[in-house]
Amino acid sequence: MARLVWIACLITVVFAASAVAAKPPSVFIEELTWTEVRDALAQGYTTIIIPTGGTEQNGPHMVLGKHNAIVEHAAGKIAGRLGNALVAPVMAYVPEGPVDPPSGHMLFPGTITLPDDVFMQVVAFAARSFRVHGFRDIVLIGDSGGNLDGLNRVSRSLSREWRDTDVRVHFIEEFTRGDEFRRWLRSQGESERQIGRHAGIMDTSVAMAVDPGMVRPDKLAPSSDFRTTGVLGDPSRATAAYGEKGLAIQIEGAVRRIRELVADR
Repeated sequence: MARLVWIACLITVVFAASAVAAKPPSVFIEELTWTEVRDALAQGYTTIIIPTGGTEQNGPHMVLGKHNAIVEHAAGKIAGRLGNALVAPVMAYVPEGPVDPPSGHMLFPGTITLPDDVFMQVVAFAARSFRVHGFRDIVLIGDSGGNLDGLNRVSRSLSREWRDTDVRVHFIEEFTRGDEFRRWLRSQGESERQIGRHAGIMDTSVAMAVDPGMVRPDKLAPSSDFRTTGVLGDPSRATAAYGEKGLAIQIEGAVRRIRELVADR
């Protein structure tokens, strides 16, 4: 009897050790060695998330790298929830408007832009790279509205090109748009004008939740004059609690949608 108990304990230890070994030390490939990525693939980590952010003005109250920090944070949480996904480096340069003459965010110092076709080429070659290495589900998420069209087009183009293979590219539009978060804010009594479309309640609240250091509290003020402030909305009504709720909504929605798309493939 004692011998059986000892064998059972040994088996338990072996399986526990295998489970620990199967989990990579990080979901971010920048923090892994190439052999750790190879081993993760062998253990079934065949989903890769390519996050796109943007280096753009976010009003006087928020840092230029807000999108990059938020999308990296969210991508890591999404990968953790999926359990079989890794995260590529954030693309910090995205379409932000023309340079000659400058318009949109390019009216404000610090913003960096790319032409749409260049942005799409970079995304596409990142996806091609991951396909070479054995990733089967390539997930595109963005934290800036200017990324939507390009990500969607790359997803459709590569999925058509690879239709006879076991690799698919999935664009998670719902994450980028944040419509569910917007509806929830309205349910809390916030108006569309207060919520805004850029650097308003949504963006500022999520930044507060991810890293309060990205926000300058003494600069929080409502604005509807984009050309003067770069703000559309009322960031003074933003709170970290709003941001935590919004992140939870967007992460849950992205995880659900990715699982649906992978199941349908």
